[in-house]
Amino acid sequence: MSAPVCPCGSGRPYEACCEPYHLGAAAPTAEALMRSRYSSFALGLAPYLLRTWHPETRPAELDLDDGMTWRALQLVDVVRGGADDAEGVVEFRASFRDASGAVGRLHERSRFARVDGRWTYVDGDVLD
Repeated sequence: MSAPVCPCGSGRPYEACCEPYHLGAAAPTAEALMRSRYSSFALGLAPYLLRTWHPETRPAELDLDDGMTWRALQLVDVVRGGADDAEGVVEFRASFRDASGAVGRLHERSRFARVDGRWTYVDGDVLD
């Protein structure tokens, strides 16, 4: 039996992709953090989302919609956000199905910054 594939769309097993970040390892790039955050939405891991949110923009709490099913992630653009950068941008499209069965898509250009050596999600502009 093969290991479950990571929700982020990498095609890699979850245990070798986003799970280490969910368990506390630092994401090496803004893209890796963005993928792990998408996976945490798909898996309902609100504490991880809050932990990886920039302290200046982090909400006090986060309630995930249990009826939302995140179906696919498509990366559109990555600007900086590498191992030697302090900031980066990742643009993505994420498709979902809500509790009523309606399908939709979130298209966002997200900003990331390092805080104490770890990538954090700052904010994003919803596009479309």
